[in-house]
Amino acid sequence: MLTSVDPDVMRALGDPLRMKIVTLLARETLCTTHLVEETGAKQTNLSNHLKVLREAGLVETEPCGRFTYYKLRPEVLAGLSEQFATLAQYARTAGENKRSCP
Repeated sequence: MLTSVDPDVMRALGDPLRMKIVTLLARETLCTTHLVEETGAKQTNLSNHLKVLREAGLVETEPCGRFTYYKLRPEVLAGLSEQFATLAQYARTAGENKRSCP
């Protein structure tokens, strides 16, 4: 069944810095300090991007003392991957299903 891709997830992944954050979190769970070091972004800017990723459901937080760690939710990316695979499958046969013009 063809389902639509979550626009919040797509918007969140559409930003280069957020995509960099997702790529880093795919390797390991990191705190904001680590992400600032890895990306070179200012902490306030990074916090705003992490908020977008959290609200889209792509990352979750894990408090640890005075730090907050961020980890990727792989099931969300797996679901997105399945949706794109389904779209690709439909696209393979789309040429056979040509709607005639009025």
